[in-house]
Amino acid sequence: MNKSDIESLLEVGERISLECKRSEKGLPKSFWETYSSFANTIGGIVLLGVKEDVTVSDRRDRFEVVGVQDVSKIKKELFDTLNSDKVSQNILTDEDVVEVRFDDKIVLCITIPQADYRQRPVYINGNLLKGAFKRNFEGDYHCTEDEVRAMIRDANEQGNDGLLVANYGMDDIDAPTLVSYRNRFALQNPDHVWNGYDDRTFLLNIGGYTIDRITSQEGLTLAGLLMFGKGLSIRERFDNIRMDYIDRTGLEQDSRWSDRLTYDGRWENNLYNFFMLVMSKLFDGIKRPFKLSGVVRVDDSPVHKLIREALTNMIIHADYMDVGVLKVERNNDCLVFSNPGSLKIPIEEIYRGGNSRARNPKIQTMLRMIGMGENIGSGFPTMIEACKKENWYKPVLIEHSDMRSVDLTVSMVSLISPEIEKKLVSIYGELYNTLPKKEQFVLASALSEGSVTNYIVQLQLDMNPLDAGKLLYAMVNKRLLISSGKARWTTYSVNTRYVEETKSRSKSQGVTTKSRSKSQGVEVKDYLDAVWYGADGSEIEMPAWSGRTKRIALQILEFCETPRTLIEISTMLGFRDRYRMKRVYIDPLLGSALSMSSTEKNDPTQKYRTIAHRKP
Repeated sequence: MNKSDIESLLEVGERISLECKRSEKGLPKSFWETYSSFANTIGGIVLLGVKEDVTVSDRRDRFEVVGVQDVSKIKKELFDTLNSDKVSQNILTDEDVVEVRFDDKIVLCITIPQADYRQRPVYINGNLLKGAFKRNFEGDYHCTEDEVRAMIRDANEQGNDGLLVANYGMDDIDAPTLVSYRNRFALQNPDHVWNGYDDRTFLLNIGGYTIDRITSQEGLTLAGLLMFGKGLSIRERFDNIRMDYIDRTGLEQDSRWSDRLTYDGRWENNLYNFFMLVMSKLFDGIKRPFKLSGVVRVDDSPVHKLIREALTNMIIHADYMDVGVLKVERNNDCLVFSNPGSLKIPIEEIYRGGNSRARNPKIQTMLRMIGMGENIGSGFPTMIEACKKENWYKPVLIEHSDMRSVDLTVSMVSLISPEIEKKLVSIYGELYNTLPKKEQFVLASALSEGSVTNYIVQLQLDMNPLDAGKLLYAMVNKRLLISSGKARWTTYSVNTRYVEETKSRSKSQGVTTKSRSKSQGVEVKDYLDAVWYGADGSEIEMPAWSGRTKRIALQILEFCETPRTLIEISTMLGFRDRYRMKRVYIDPLLGSALSMSSTEKNDPTQKYRTIAHRKP
């Protein structure tokens, strides 16, 4: 970490993983809340000696380096506290604490990694329930009791699906489901001794039934009930979990779905049936190859393997103690697999094939014994390899920590198709063919998906957050991309007016400027010198604003080329008081440059749309 890296973080860093604290003379008390929240969430960086003014909209003007006065004292205080009973776990090393010089000042950069799932929750002040924090948006928040319990459950390396479910026995098993599973098991393992066992003994061996050696109490395990139980029995015990499959391909007008599998009384709602029914639906329409291995036909394909792995991944990693939905969505261009719970290991480790225990190891074993799921650690690389063979984007794994859910999106879209390239050439001209491959890829992704984020660029180009941010920021500066929103909500879309704006700049009497909007990288001179016209073609008399105020108004006009709500506009600009913003910047433009979607003054769905266009 150096001065340039920190400057880039301050300009484009994801606020959910960056915290700035003035801390000139020592560690603030709030540092330990941030330490806990970063450790329990996705990790992050704390910059000591940087003052942040959140009321300033321009990012470069928001931060002031004030430095720390006694680095040795602060570092000693840091590690003394880490090794005391103040915190439950010390997850920092000397390499995580770096001094960075800014001219005559020193910034202390502390990188806090995500704690191992066996260490979480990381809490402070010896209070498990009140001392555990999580990172959400741009702040540190107390973990709820449910979130703490979930982390404690996840710390159990043996999983929780082998636990005895009291008062649930063989009468709660759906016989046809178990018969179907055993038939598939026998086909996969024809000579296995378990094939000759009765149902109870069979379940006992695969982890679906258990006997408590201390109390002699016996019955179904959580895995046995969820996999093979009667739907009614499962809903009685786990009324927090739902299963849902939605097919949105080939929709007719006004249709919400073309096919759906949900709790409608037409099937026994257990995991095994859900898995097999959904897999069959997802396989429908996918071409099977025909080849022989000896005399045996092999009709599996990388796409079939990908689907099986994604579906297996969703089932074995779901937190069935939490509230949520096991959901699979089939769209024309992608598949989305969603499950309740959080990720046990960092996302980057998952993409590398990191060896982690499934949240439900008994269910994982049950599926693997009928040929579903790869070996430990190889599942995600298998999916990545399948997408590579099909020339698709990498699968995108997103953790929604605020909702305790995980989404896996498999995009069935070519990386850079001839159609996409043709469109990009029409937007950027011959410049497109001269751009670096990484920039071409970002533009192709932004065009095909509507926009990209820092996270998507990280995944698809194997970049760290800092380098991804630098790449995106440079492309915004070159006007290749247009950014919207701020911090973690920043999205980057293709600048479809690139050629038009380039011509406008070349006609402005050969005058260039380095002045720009620091929140979006917009060339300000083009806007300040522009003449604006209404929908009827008449020239608009712009308010007599100062340069900065006018720049903000013009940012609003560009942002609202797509209709936006007041909240979206204020978030993009970084204004806390959106009503003052409306009064100062938006109201003077209504009627001439901006229109409203609703005539009702207090309509909560109100959106503002730019109706003017500019000419140099």
